Amino acid sequence: MRYKEYVWPHNPRVYSIDYERIMAINKIPFGLYYLQDLGRTRRVMKGEGEFIGQDAYSQFGQLANVFYSGGPGQLIHPLWQTANAYFVSLRLEQEPLRDYVRYSFEFWEEANYYSGEVRTWSSQSTQSSGTAQTNQSTQTIPVYYQVVKGDTLWAIASRYGMALSDLIALNPQIKNPNLIHIGDEVRVS
Repeated sequence: MRYKEYVWPHNPRVYSIDYERIMAINKIPFGLYYLQDLGRTRRVMKGEGEFIGQDAYSQFGQLANVFYSGGPGQLIHPLWQTANAYFVSLRLEQEPLRDYVRYSFEFWEEANYYSGEVRTWSSQSTQSSGTAQTNQSTQTIPVYYQVVKGDTLWAIASRYGMALSDLIALNPQIKNPNLIHIGDEVRVS
């Protein structure tokens, strides 16, 4: 197994990956409900291992230095999918002996698929009789917000200082204002 530049002398003894999907329950009239898939969350990769031999504590120290380096890095395991992950936990499981160290660790996959970024479009230049001219129309340039986990139209309207009714009017493509999905684009101006 490898993380950033650190290569384990032998793979950890125990290794697990937790997968999770966030679901919301939306109540609808007459006591019914609708399940909304809000998308998957990060994978959590945990494990336990040991260093054995005269350099056991030295190996643990090298691993601890990688933990202190911060930031995400490539986590490569010979049997599992490679992930860009943060090293979030390293634990010494017992009092270290001179030739034996037992430890546990935890990595979180970097979940950068929830961007929440705002996209804008600008007017385009047009070619007319060999001369570049800028389109100077008086149209408002639309601004869009990309829905992220946990968003509601009310929260988006509040974030942009709008009335909810105005936001709904700007977005006729949204058939049910109580149901938006991660990745949907909501016009905010």
